[in-house]
Amino acid sequence: MRILVVGAGAIGGFFGGRMLEAGRDVTFLVRPRRATELADAGLVIKSPNGDATLNNPPTVQADKLTEKFDVVLLSCK
Repeated sequence: MRILVVGAGAIGGFFGGRMLEAGRDVTFLVRPRRATELADAGLVIKSPNGDATLNNPPTVQADKLTEKFDVVLLSCK
């Protein structure tokens, strides 16, 4: 199942990151600046349940979105 997570901030980054950590097929829809940050530093999760750093997580930008996804995770704070 292909999962698209809209954003890689506090909520999208946490849930998408945990799914990616579990081996799921996750891609983050992000803006160019956030894509650069993720490529450079990785996705960093700090949690009482365990920290994680996911190096170079898969990202896509809206103007390059051509693939199909089975699920789109959209969340807001």
